[in-house]
Parts: sequence; C-alpha cells; structure tokens
Amino acid sequence: MVKKHKRRSPGMSVQIGKIGMENPVMVASGTYEYNEVTKELIDIKQFGAIVTKTITLRPREGNPLPRTCETYAGLLNAIGLQNKGLNAFLIESIPSLKKLRIPIIVSISGDTAGEFKELAGNLAEREEVAGIELNLSCPNLTNKRLFAQNADATYDVVCQVREMTDKTIIAKLTPNVTNISEIARSAERAGADAISLVNTFFGMAIDIKKKEPKLGNVTGGLSGPAIKPIALRMVWDVSKKVKIPIIGMGGIMSGEDAIEFIIAGASAVAVGTGSFINPNLGIEIIRDIKKYLSKNNINGMKQLTGSLAERS
Repeated sequence: MVKKHKRRSPGMSVQIGKIGMENPVMVASGTYEYNEVTKELIDIKQFGAIVTKTITLRPREGNPLPRTCETYAGLLNAIGLQNKGLNAFLIESIPSLKKLRIPIIVSISGDTAGEFKELAGNLAEREEVAGIELNLSCPNLTNKRLFAQNADATYDVVCQVREMTDKTIIAKLTPNVTNISEIARSAERAGADAISLVNTFFGMAIDIKKKEPKLGNVTGGLSGPAIKPIALRMVWDVSKKVKIPIIGMGGIMSGEDAIEFIIAGASAVAVGTGSFINPNLGIEIIRDIKKYLSKNNINGMKQLTGSLAERS
C-alpha cells in the first residue's frame, strides 16, 4: 500500500529588508485607523505588515475641504498630511499599534532632509517600529516639492536617514517623473532597503455647475483601478534596475491584481483605495494568493516574484 503524503501548504512569507512578513499583503499608509471600530470590521492582524498614516515632526492641519472626490474608476484625495505630529504619535498611537503583533512600518515626511533625519532619529530606538517608510512623494502639499522627483534629493534624504538608523528603510516614490527607475536606483545607492511604488498621480476634477474645482486644494492625488496599468508597468521597469525588494501598489482591487504586481517584480503589495469599498479586501487577497500558489504548484513567493515571461 502506497502511503499518501499530505501536500504542504505553499509558503507565503516574504522578507523586506530586516522585516519578516508572514504574507506579502500590507496595509497602505493612510487607509486605516487602528481603533475599536476598525477591530469590528477586519482582523488587521492577518496582514503581513501595516504602514501608518504619514507623520511629521509637528502637527499639520491638512488642506481645506473638500479633500476627496470620486472619479471614473478612481479617487482623488488632497488630505495634505493631516496628523498630530511625532510626539502625539509616540504617546497615543504606538501603544495600540504594538498590540497588533505584526510588523509596524512608520511613514514619515518632512519639508527638508533634516526633518526626515530628525524623525528617523526619534524612531530609531523604538523597538515597536520594524521599519520606516520615507514618504518622498505626497502629491498634495502646498509647496508641491517632491523629493522623489529628483534623484539627488532622494539620495540626500535616504543617506541622512540611513545615518540615524539600522532599521529597514523603504523609499516611497512618485510616479510623476520621466524616469522612475533612475530615482529608484538613487534610493538604492543611498542605502534604502526597499522601494515602495507607486504613490498617486497628479489629478483634478471640476464641478461644471459651479465652475470650480471639486477639491479645496484644486489638485490632488489619483488612486484606484484607473492607475493600475501604469503602476504595474512602473513596478516592472524598476524591478529590472534594482536588486532590493519592491512593494507594489496602485489600484489593487482583487487577488488577481495583486498577483500581477508580484509576477511583474513586486515582493509584496499594499492595499489602499480598494479597502474603502471593501474593508476586508486585503484579507481576501491573502487568501486568493495562497489559493493561486497551491493551484499552480508554486512553493513560495520567491518563485512567483518577477516570474513574468516576456515575449521575444
């Protein structure tokens, strides 16, 4: 009698810098509040990691209302990095985030490289913080200065943050550039452990009855399924130019979308806008990826990442 061996479940774990994740699905920055209401909607602990809403050194009020606007197959937002600042984050947010017992990646932003450096220095000794995401690419700030639109500026910020910490550094890049691979290579040379892309695209919408912008800030960042094909292409482009892991995002609305990003070269994915429609989307995507691996006899994420078969 031949003994039947139980088939092993495919491995879902991934490594982003020093961060070991049980699965490749992350919560994108600014898309979840971690409170009692959230707990009733979704089991956030199932995610591979979460990225916090971006914090700054000092509190920011954000942009004037209205701050969001639906568009065809997308969402425009112009929040303007509203947050309570570093001190409030350390006192109020860190304790509750720690209870989740999954890797916590803190997103930070500053008006200067020095502000990024100071923020990183304050987070460097916090054991609750697994990694730091450098938001170099918020598209809806008043001064419109994006570090990620310039290779030298990106290099400078990453270098200064690297001096302050040995934690995993993730550079979040903007798609609003001519050559995103050049910016990614600059971040890698400066010491980034991973690249997160893409952030939102510049966009706007107009109320034709009032003949005025639908956003109080006039312009904002476009996210959602409308941007997915462009984001996917950028992940594929960058994956051929850097050796560090890529976290893909931009219009992921299903497990199939997430798998496309991984095949294109992403080691992990982040779910954002889709969660506003379906709070459980990320959990569903985790299950869909696991089913895909099993169905296609793929042993683990490394075998799937970057497996795109290019046409000759």
